[in-house]
Amino acid sequence: MAEEKTPNPVAAAEDEEFSAAAPPHPAAAGTGETSFGDAEAPAASELAAVRADLEDLVKQRDEYLALAQRTQADFENFRKRMARENAAALDRGVAKLAKELLPALDHLELAIEAAKEGHSDVVKGFVMVRDELRAALKRAGIEAFSPEGEAFDPNEHEAMVSQPSEGAESGTVVQVYQSGYRIKDAVLRPARVVVAA
Repeated sequence: MAEEKTPNPVAAAEDEEFSAAAPPHPAAAGTGETSFGDAEAPAASELAAVRADLEDLVKQRDEYLALAQRTQADFENFRKRMARENAAALDRGVAKLAKELLPALDHLELAIEAAKEGHSDVVKGFVMVRDELRAALKRAGIEAFSPEGEAFDPNEHEAMVSQPSEGAESGTVVQVYQSGYRIKDAVLRPARVVVAA
């Protein structure tokens, strides 16, 4: 059987003759340097129109830049004013709550003085103070809640202990360690409770 030879592309390329293209004749058309003297100059009216357009664009750019700078300054002033107004509103809210709590604080001081003198009305004084504090909080929109006997709700209650309890259904609050507080519909502090197992 005769062995077929595969052609070698490198050897074939070496065997071929290559020739470089000859440079163009200097007198041939399309050769040599380009002359701008042959080009037509734009008419003076065209230059004036381009110049006017350019001036209009520069004027428009300056107007937009000034507008952007004024807007940025206005926004910065607005931000500062809102920060001042928010701080003032917070101060007014704190002052309003403090005014509501001051009478209760006065009664607490009277109860402490009565306790030092050995009066029997100390408990009555503390009850008055508690009631005044709750009333002040209520006027500020904050109310206490005690969920004893209700079904345990993890959104409003914090289970401290779970224990078996006779006569109570599983998952029911059987004791309240600490009352919860709401401000409008939001839970300010959950009630800490014992849940029946």
